[in-house]
Amino acid sequence: MAGRAQPVGHRTGVGAAALVAVLILGSLLAVALRAEVGRGLGPSDWAAVRFTLWQAVLSAVFSVGLAVPLARALARRRFAGRRLLIALLGAPFILPVIVAVLGLLDVFGRSGWISIALGWFGLEPLQIYGLHGVVLAHVFFNLPLATRLILQGWQEIPAEQFRLAAHLGATSADMWRLLERPMLERIVPGVLAVVFAICLTSFAVALTLGGGPGATTIELAIYQAFRFDFDLERAALLSCVQIFLTGAAALIALRTARGDEFGAGLDRVVQRWDARAGLARTVDVGVIALAALFLVLPLSAIVLAGLPGLALLPASVFAAAANSVLVASVSTVVLVLLAVPMALAVATGWSRSVELAGLLGLAVSPLVIGTGLFVAVHAVADPFALALPVTALVNAVMSLPFALRILVPRARQVVDRHGPLALSLDMAGAPFLRLVVLPRMRAQIGFAAGLAAALSMGDLGVIALFADPERATLPLQVYRLMGAYQMQAAAGAALLLLVLSVAAFWLLDRGGRWHAEA
Repeated sequence: MAGRAQPVGHRTGVGAAALVAVLILGSLLAVALRAEVGRGLGPSDWAAVRFTLWQAVLSAVFSVGLAVPLARALARRRFAGRRLLIALLGAPFILPVIVAVLGLLDVFGRSGWISIALGWFGLEPLQIYGLHGVVLAHVFFNLPLATRLILQGWQEIPAEQFRLAAHLGATSADMWRLLERPMLERIVPGVLAVVFAICLTSFAVALTLGGGPGATTIELAIYQAFRFDFDLERAALLSCVQIFLTGAAALIALRTARGDEFGAGLDRVVQRWDARAGLARTVDVGVIALAALFLVLPLSAIVLAGLPGLALLPASVFAAAANSVLVASVSTVVLVLLAVPMALAVATGWSRSVELAGLLGLAVSPLVIGTGLFVAVHAVADPFALALPVTALVNAVMSLPFALRILVPRARQVVDRHGPLALSLDMAGAPFLRLVVLPRMRAQIGFAAGLAAALSMGDLGVIALFADPERATLPLQVYRLMGAYQMQAAAGAALLLLVLSVAAFWLLDRGGRWHAEA
């Protein structure tokens, strides 16, 4: 396809991919050159490595282990609000981590709702800080993702398979053995690897719920080496360890991904006759209800605790909110300028190199990229003065893999369907882009932009390295209020952050779909 004449050029997309690759690989090179390999890791560093691996293993096992019965229940049941619940499973993805942590504290903390209820029976309050708190937060974020991925596996089993099994008199145990367990053996290893990789690079959760000597992750150790010791060599060495672990986890995730083995069906609605028994119905309803409570209670706590705190917000919160809006706006613009040309380059046949550059953001932690940029900039300029633009740039690169996944299928469809006619009309380049591509990709561009804006608005990563007392985004300001034990003000700021993140996503997504071709 790349050898044929195309209505839109690929050079801009290839150039954008090259810029992304240079940014990421250049940051990694700066980290590698600064690291003193002969220095080795100290006892506290090895403790951070062990804790990072252990919490990632526990988080993956609990997230996926709980997702299997939830996905099975959703696959077997049809009820009012089912689509809303499945849509709710996507909410934690755009929910700012610091906001979710405050919600979890309001529910599971020492003064939280559950601890208050335990006090009625004379029981001790819950302890959320440390390993169990980190794992709890990771399950909150990754249970919905694991459920969606496993539910997709259940939906890939053709309805005809279940109809045949029911016709042959198969019991629920037989269907589990013949259909469901083989599917899970195919799907679950890959989902475990994906969740494990995500939890390896979790920074904000460990920063807020861990942080003690026994609950420090590698990324938190990198942050501490920067902010407290200003030991760039140790931070760079830890970054190399993080790169190795995340790269290994990404390879495992790719190796464990397996294709569909159930064949095609006639797209009929799945009917589960084996699920009509009273016990199966009770179990499924209980699982769905508990999962819904686990997701809804922290979100409700954020709203209930945040409303009184809005009146206590200091001026610094509104300044930080303005910075967050600015960073999210710049990050979104940069993302669109990178992602649209790259998606068109992929659509015109340059898929391998361009997609590889776009996927680099999944294999590298943003904190590691921030470390490399800090090391590179530190020799020639004041890194703290560049806190906001660097944060916006890294956030855009981190959102790029998700944006490409949204844009590339539609870009291919538009180029394949309208490209030949455009060439016959001598419509190529800018006219084709303006009159054909952009109007037909508005919905996808709006969705990708909204996702990038929400993720950037709630990010607490790179800004933690570069920020000084004069420059902070809203997530960092929420963390500072929590550190100063101003919990009511922190709750109000968290609610403001939640509203801004959801509004950014809704406005851009809705704006892209308004009058857009479906």
